[in-house]
Amino acid sequence: MTTLTASVRRWLTATECNLDEFRKVVEQETSARDYPHADKVSQGTLFYGEKLAADISSPASRRDLQGEIADALLNGPGVVIFKHAFESAVLDRASACYGSLIQQQKAQNIQTGDHFGKPGSNDRLWGALEKLAMADPEAFVDYFSNEVIALVSAAWLGPDYQIISEPNVVNPGSEAQRPHRDYHLGNMDIGMAEEFPAHVHRFSPMLTLQAAVAHCDMPAQAGPTMFLPHSQKYEHGYLAANLPEFQDYFAAHYAQVPLDKGDTVFFNPALLHGAGANRTADVYRMANLLQISSAFGRSSATVDTESVVTAIYASLRSRRATGASERYLRNVITASSEGYPFPTNLDRDRPLGSLAPQSQAQLVWRALEQDWDDEQLRQELAAQAERRRSTFAIPDAERPK
Repeated sequence: MTTLTASVRRWLTATECNLDEFRKVVEQETSARDYPHADKVSQGTLFYGEKLAADISSPASRRDLQGEIADALLNGPGVVIFKHAFESAVLDRASACYGSLIQQQKAQNIQTGDHFGKPGSNDRLWGALEKLAMADPEAFVDYFSNEVIALVSAAWLGPDYQIISEPNVVNPGSEAQRPHRDYHLGNMDIGMAEEFPAHVHRFSPMLTLQAAVAHCDMPAQAGPTMFLPHSQKYEHGYLAANLPEFQDYFAAHYAQVPLDKGDTVFFNPALLHGAGANRTADVYRMANLLQISSAFGRSSATVDTESVVTAIYASLRSRRATGASERYLRNVITASSEGYPFPTNLDRDRPLGSLAPQSQAQLVWRALEQDWDDEQLRQELAAQAERRRSTFAIPDAERPK
């Protein structure tokens, strides 16, 4: 029988987080010699762009470049910056559309919330991929035809990835975000993250790629994103990100690189990072935050969980009334309902006061605890489903028969 060593853990706990071990991981040099396609290294971060045309001139050289980028995101600093990846005219047209949509939100007094920042300190536009397509199709086509986005996304995730877009305007005087990791496990508190086995902590970053497109010049005082290079390699990082001593270390050692309009930053979602404080009086710092997801993060068959839950709810109530255990009931709920709150429509299903909205499974458990009848559950499920629907989904009544 194989004996597991300490380095091959099955479960991770916050009590195992060790700042000295963390320092050994992050306090290393990023060497330009290891990344021949990069133009330079600054603050431990790799910069690309000047050699790009030559580096993708043939399928072989393109593949070599993509392999280097993937290695940089996994085994290197975890963050790469492509200079002038977007043309100004393309950004300006998209920025005008995003700005108009944000003003519409403000006019309607919509509080969008934020996963890791103080509500109201910035202006977030959820679901912007759809909104840009509907408001200005030509701008959408020009924007998402971008070759750098396609190059890096495929390098990390392979083909058939899916993009969501969330422009964020960090207003003058806004405070910095707390350092964090990103989706998936980064959207959980310590207790929930500890429920996932160690191998999930290792593969979760492989499912997404984070990117930020600078829609304006971002000098240091405007608060471009802070990064801690190499921190994606610390196995306990999803837990450590929530601990004060690690947050203090981040505050003393982060890298913060000024960006020019059109620069695009790509980073491993497990990299510790956070938006910087905007100390200017007049720079409204807009970045389009892209979350790019693997095609593999999906089931092979569709299931209408709302119908399944509705069909079995009377049986669940009956079993609970006759003494079925909580574990018994939760096992059934897990098998029959959607336990994960994403994807959702964050315009309506907002993360106000929490990192994530309520999942369908949590709603069903609440129904059992409060002994709702069938009709109340049906109404609450329908209301939740409506909140989760895309703003631009065709209403059922208008679908072709």
